[in-house]
Amino acid sequence: MHSVIVMNAKGGCGKTTVATNLASYFANKGYGTSLFDFDPQGSSSRWLRERPEQHAHIHGIEAFRQPPAGMTRSWQMRLPQDTDFLVIDTPAGFSGYDFEDRVAKADIILVPVLPSSIDMHSTADFVRDLLLLGKVRSLNKQVGIIANRIRSRTESEHKLERFLDKLDIPVVARLRDTQNYVRAAERGLGVHELDQRDLAQDIAAWDQINNWVEQIDQQRIITGMPEARFATSSW
Repeated sequence: MHSVIVMNAKGGCGKTTVATNLASYFANKGYGTSLFDFDPQGSSSRWLRERPEQHAHIHGIEAFRQPPAGMTRSWQMRLPQDTDFLVIDTPAGFSGYDFEDRVAKADIILVPVLPSSIDMHSTADFVRDLLLLGKVRSLNKQVGIIANRIRSRTESEHKLERFLDKLDIPVVARLRDTQNYVRAAERGLGVHELDQRDLAQDIAAWDQINNWVEQIDQQRIITGMPEARFATSSW
């Protein structure tokens, strides 16, 4: 099983957009997919409740809630045996033990960033924490940047590209600023599941993310690198 965590200390950068679209993408490829929602706002969980039954199934857990009386945390957080991908949506402001613990238990870390000065400064600090506190390189964690809400040929795009060039982290995909993501979110769908014509660019971005994940998987097979191991109770 692969665990993919979507993280950034900055709120509003698109973590839920990335987590829900990634989960629906994996599910549509036939992978057993689970979605953990650690954000008290519960946006991923609301998205999943809106998801039509006829679409590829995603197992969801409201991880931000405490288990009801009589239920253990480990039982609440249990995963179906056929889970191939666990996608984890997180709140803003992870710090301390929580931060280090989440990083240690993930195989892949995706960091969304918006093309604004505030977001870029915040992301720079977050990436520094990943490298220093999270020890992602010594733990062989794979980190990728997702540039979100990009408007082509704008000054904000140029500033973001200059910022990304300074980071020693791959830019996995660039998601364009489009109402397609809003339409998909309202219906519990991934953008690639919408029934309309102007989706080629959006689908291509998620194909890029999937290809990057598959390359990581091949590298693990070649090098014999183990996946992250964790007990679901400790999430």
